[in-house]
Amino acid sequence: MDTATPARYGRKPLVTGASGMVVTSHPIAARAARDVLREGGNACDAALTAAAAQLVVEPHMTSLTGGLSMLHHQAATGTTAYLNGNVNAPLAPLPDFTGADLTRGRGVPVPGWWPAFDEARRRFGSLPAGRLLAPAIAVARDGFEVNPFLFGVMYGQQANLGASEQMRDVFFPDGHLATPGQVIRQERAARTLERLRDENMDYYLGDFARAFCETVQSDGGVITPEDFQHYRVLLQEPVRGTYRDAEVIASPPPDDGGAQLIEALNMLETVDLARLGPPSVSPECLKLLVQVHNTVYYAPPRRHGPEQDGERLALLLSKEYARTRMRLLSSRPPLSAPPPTPGTIHVSVVDRDGDIASVTHSHMASGWVNGLFCEGFQLSGGGSFFQRVMPRPGERACIYLAPNIVSRNGRPVVVSGSPSVSLVACVLQNLVNLLDFGMTIEESVQAPRFGARPHTPERGWEPGNLLEAGFAPQALREFRAWAGKERLWTRVTNPWYALTGNFEGITLDPATGVAAACADPRRVGAAEAA
Repeated sequence: MDTATPARYGRKPLVTGASGMVVTSHPIAARAARDVLREGGNACDAALTAAAAQLVVEPHMTSLTGGLSMLHHQAATGTTAYLNGNVNAPLAPLPDFTGADLTRGRGVPVPGWWPAFDEARRRFGSLPAGRLLAPAIAVARDGFEVNPFLFGVMYGQQANLGASEQMRDVFFPDGHLATPGQVIRQERAARTLERLRDENMDYYLGDFARAFCETVQSDGGVITPEDFQHYRVLLQEPVRGTYRDAEVIASPPPDDGGAQLIEALNMLETVDLARLGPPSVSPECLKLLVQVHNTVYYAPPRRHGPEQDGERLALLLSKEYARTRMRLLSSRPPLSAPPPTPGTIHVSVVDRDGDIASVTHSHMASGWVNGLFCEGFQLSGGGSFFQRVMPRPGERACIYLAPNIVSRNGRPVVVSGSPSVSLVACVLQNLVNLLDFGMTIEESVQAPRFGARPHTPERGWEPGNLLEAGFAPQALREFRAWAGKERLWTRVTNPWYALTGNFEGITLDPATGVAAACADPRRVGAAEAA
């Protein structure tokens, strides 16, 4: 595989094309997806190829033991569906679950990544699993260079990595932690992916499930092979809303970031944002965006989709409710449960026929948080989302993912999503940049942004907001003075801070068919045109 494009932080080039586009957080994954598009594969094929490669090249952000969800749009029929492959709670109860469980087997959820991959491929894809997994298997066996982002997480978690023989073979190949630029190889992961390719669910529900459950139970967890048999991928109707002259289609609860996004846009629609100016220079616009974001993000989770709780969800997404919330707008976010820690990836793809796949996948926790591994992959610490709201036994976790598509006159104009604890804030700000302020995708990803959940050693993860240092100095001073009076907890970070999200966006010109993408400078990704 051609791996010439370096995985680097910082400003990335604008990429345009009329025959398909992919943007994601690692160049190897983007290149693999691009090759699939060039060979005639569709958007789903390309997105799944990228996701599989990311299991290998971004093990600090995702895992086969986590979850995968896809918002899929078929241009020929105009239909859009949401495939939820996120994690479940075990069938056995988890009484007295606390944050301490996240570093043990009790904090491991029932995975959905492979069932979702298989279901998406059969439902929306056109290529066999062997083709989609081939780049992942090749890079696992041949190796890839450790980049600074991966090294930083490895360094912080080296005690967990070094305690496992499986991971020492990968990340301590010379007896010490691999360093930036050093090539690492993952032979166990390659064998696991080959068995999934050749045996599919026979292996997944058999040897893989048994190895997984033995590892979890050895550290106090309760998952059994019955949990794997019980798991079902959810095919859902997405949530829909409007914003000014556009339609927004996004993930439905229990992946409730899409609903949060529409709720926030409904509120912002009551204000002439363009008159205020962009938040990078306007403290008034920045204050408003922060207040609206905090109102929806820190609200109680929207855990039930339209199938279970359609009336309540319709109210939350209504324009009338948005006007009421604007009248009651508060600066200080409500108290909420301890948040999940970040560790997620997004992939956005458009193919030559106009089909779209917007995919978020993740291990749902900080990298290697529990030090548990089986079959070459870390065990997800995604029980972090059980702290947000504890699912009933065997029920899907409620997770604030927000894959989305924005259309005008029935034609998609933006495809996007984001990882991170700040993903809703990231998507919201970038959509406002694109739709209200007319920024290009390149200008938008480079603009300063705010995020969610400041963290300090003394206070931990707090309801409040991060602010990148790139805002205009006067705007930042005015905002912080206002936040202090409002008792809103804020923290200024470095410019282009990874925890303010990573906007994986593609803009589409309906008149010309040209797609444009620019990888976010906050991580090490790439955009590729087919």
